[in-house]
Amino acid sequence: MAGIVIYGSQYGTARQYAEELAGRTGHEALPYGSVGDINQYDTIAYVGALYAGGVLGMKRTFAKLQSCEGKTVVIATVGLADPTDSQNVSSISNGMAKQLPAKLLQAAHVFHLRGGIDYSKLGFKHKTMMRLLHGKAQSLPEEEKTAEVRAMLNTYGKQVSFVDFDALDPLVAVLGQSRGVLPLDRS
Repeated sequence: MAGIVIYGSQYGTARQYAEELAGRTGHEALPYGSVGDINQYDTIAYVGALYAGGVLGMKRTFAKLQSCEGKTVVIATVGLADPTDSQNVSSISNGMAKQLPAKLLQAAHVFHLRGGIDYSKLGFKHKTMMRLLHGKAQSLPEEEKTAEVRAMLNTYGKQVSFVDFDALDPLVAVLGQSRGVLPLDRS
């Protein structure tokens, strides 16, 4: 069975997760812009940064998929906010539903990973956008601040990383089952 790990990364944390996942599964990792025909793969893992209300490159990547029947599809989002917060996950799910057909989203194994940010690496456009968002977020009443907003406020202007490769274990288990092998022992 042929498999691939595709990623959409703006500043590197989604790429880090994708490369680690590829190393653990033996699949090749490629950025979404470099992937041609994804229909040739039986196993497709997509690791994408949460960006501008969606998952970077995900819609473009899965628009190429003719059918998800008989395939194992794993999608992992990577964002700054805590992926265990139910309000955050609900917001991510709503964004994903706008990017993917319902049938594909229902068939996929979806996971949420925590990434990071380094403000010194942001381009002018993104720094400006974050400055505006930060100003708006500061003025929100406390009860209206979501987990995502609080994470942005707490990390604004800093370099932080919440990357946790152990969080890939459930993805490796799903991908390992699709290949008929056991996941690597990480102990």
